[in-house]
Amino acid sequence: MSELTVTILRLGLLALLWFFVLSVAGVLRGDLYGTRVLDRQGRRTDNGGRRRGRRPSLPQLRPRRTEEPSTPAPTPPARRNPRTPTHLVLTTGAMAGTTLPLRDSGVLIGRNPECSLVLEDDYASGRHARIIRGEDGWYVEDLGSTNGTFIGQFRVGDPVPVETGTTIRIGKTHIELRN
Repeated sequence: MSELTVTILRLGLLALLWFFVLSVAGVLRGDLYGTRVLDRQGRRTDNGGRRRGRRPSLPQLRPRRTEEPSTPAPTPPARRNPRTPTHLVLTTGAMAGTTLPLRDSGVLIGRNPECSLVLEDDYASGRHARIIRGEDGWYVEDLGSTNGTFIGQFRVGDPVPVETGTTIRIGKTHIELRN
């Protein structure tokens, strides 16, 4: 082989080696510092979920009022089961006092801005848990979170039925289901 071919092979091998080293460093950085979390405005936050430089404002979780149509309102359902919850209330944690109505489509809970309930909790995953409506009531399901979702002392895995008064713990945040 000519000297030029050997030099090109050496440079190619050196470039491949550096690519491998930088790839390993990127994977290690991701494992050490976790995934990048964005707030609702798409700005990057630090590991604690706080924006750099100023305190975050709480997201508006209540639906906005709109003008009501001139058509008459539908008749209310006959009687609602008093053990069926209609709202989520955060009782402890950074967002204590926040209320969110339960929707038929369910509620996704986590740190990602795409979630219905965005938690400011260092121990919550991006997509931590969800509360879904079943045929016979509401269920809470853990979505493979690192630190788990708890009802009392029991860790939730598969969907578990919940009723009014049930307290769900995600990290340091306690969420209670209420009418």
